[in-house]
Order: sequence, then C-alpha cells, then structure tokens
Amino acid sequence: MDSSAPTTLAALADRRPTVALALGSGGAKGLAHIGAIEEIERRGYRIVAIAGSSMGALIGGVYAMGKLEVYRDWVSALAKLDVLRLVDWTFSGGGLIKGEKIIDTLRELIGDAQIEELPLAYTAVATDIDRGREVWLTRGGLFEAIRASIAIPTVFRPYLLDGRRLVDGALLNPVPVTPLIREPADYLIAVSVDGAPEAPPTEAVAPPAETGGYRQRVGEFIARLLPHNDKAGAEPAPREPGALELLAQSMDLMQANLARLRLAAYTPDLLIQLPRNMATAYEFYRARELIELGRLRAGEALDRWEPSLAPAGSARPDHAVRGD
Repeated sequence: MDSSAPTTLAALADRRPTVALALGSGGAKGLAHIGAIEEIERRGYRIVAIAGSSMGALIGGVYAMGKLEVYRDWVSALAKLDVLRLVDWTFSGGGLIKGEKIIDTLRELIGDAQIEELPLAYTAVATDIDRGREVWLTRGGLFEAIRASIAIPTVFRPYLLDGRRLVDGALLNPVPVTPLIREPADYLIAVSVDGAPEAPPTEAVAPPAETGGYRQRVGEFIARLLPHNDKAGAEPAPREPGALELLAQSMDLMQANLARLRLAAYTPDLLIQLPRNMATAYEFYRARELIELGRLRAGEALDRWEPSLAPAGSARPDHAVRGD
C-alpha cells in the first residue's frame, strides 16, 4: 500500500461535503438551531462557516467554540423560574433588560474566545441603530458580538461597541445568508424560525413572579405586560396579549416578511424552515421540545433535498460585498 495515501481520520473527515450555515433570529425559538445542527452533522456534512442574527448568533458562536453539547445540556435543564432569574431588569438605558447576567452566565459556562481565533469562519450580524446600517462582526470578543446581536429593541439595552450603538441584527437581516456567499463551502444552508404559522398555535405562558418586596413589585409590573393565566375554576376569558407579547408578535411578522424578501434575493441551496408560532421568544424552558423539533424539521428538509454536484455559490450574485 502506498504510504502516502490519506489514511488518517482527519483526511477522511475532510472528504465530507462542507456547509456554510446561516442561523436566523427568534429568541427561544432559535433553540431549534441546535437540533438542526446536530442533524446536519449526523447526515455527514461538515460545517465550515456560520453567520447568525440574534439567537442564531448565540447558537452559532457556541457551536464554533465546540461547546454546543455543554450549552444544550444546560439550557435543557432550565425551568421557568430559572429563566426569570437570568433576567436583570432595568428601567433605563433604552431597554427592560440589561443583558449582563445572561452573558456573564454563558461566559462562566463555556468560556470566551476571540472570533478570529475560532476554528471556523463566524459572523454575528447586528444593526447600527444610529446609522441604520447592518454590521457584520467578524473579529473581537465572541460574547461582545453575541451581546450586540441579541439586543432586541426596547427589551435589551443597546450594546456600545467601538463607538456604535448596536441592536438586534434581525432588524435588517433576520436570516443572514449574505455574509456567507463568498465562503468556500460546497453548500449554503439556512435555518429560519420565521416560517408560516401552523395550527394549533402554542399558547404563551408568563414566567411566575417571585414574592417579596422589590421583586414582587417588578413581578407585578411584568405580569401586566405579559399574558395572564386563567384562575383555577374561573370561566376562561378572551385572551389578550400582553405588551411584550404583542411587541414580539409584531417583530416576528416584520422579520418573517423581511426574511422572505432577503431569501428570495439570495437563495440558499437548502432552506430549513420552522413555524414562527412554535413558541414565544422567552419560552427557554421548552428547550428539549424545541431542539427536537429543529432536528425533525432539518431531517425532513434534508430527506427532500437533492443537492446538485455544482459547488455552492455557483449561481449566486457575484456583487455582494462584506460589510464592516
């Protein structure tokens, strides 16, 4: 046998088809990305580049660090009260939530890294709210980029980075295919959680408020914003959305339409789409269910897909320019 023949596992792994993966925004719905990633890998594809907006940036960054399993196990164990304890409420600075507690928790859980030192190409998409521009974060601290990308307006405080006030990347690019167009991958796959709603819609559940002093007053305020549960034995009243739920539904609708237009202009080789009403933005305590739904829908899409032998990008526009 020729000793120069590629016999190592690394060489064999390099023969797997490569994928550039775009992960869309969606709050807790974005947990479905975990299942989708695991199914894509199980089918024999190697992910070499990731771009994400909002929750897609978070899941993509955790994956790029090689800590997706650690994050999956942690988030799958969260209960409703655990989710509430990760929220650092504030009533100043342009948002209801500071966002520092969740980022610090994730840093402790999986560590941090410089984006340029990650083993694959990574882009977090944010929005410069003052200049009205899409921003592609491809260097610097990973969790700084993630914090900027997840800054949902009025919910999270904007994040100051290099003199810019950055907010949720989904405002301009909910499913960021464009940062991946020039990546050298065999296929470009996008995962969107902005798909058409499916019946029956998932009912939103408000997180319980803790009792006692300041926390109780905050809980009562949040309860007025979020939908109310019916009291035991009472006649069910017509359900009215809370302010935060109405905001989330409005943003979901806007982002779904924007994503549809962007994906029509820059079509991926495969679009894995999940219904936007599968969960609300804050139902992280449903992680196991959402992860499995992502795995199921990814598997169904991959079963239907018949990839061509042409390399990714062969039919895409060649005028796309990387943002700053």
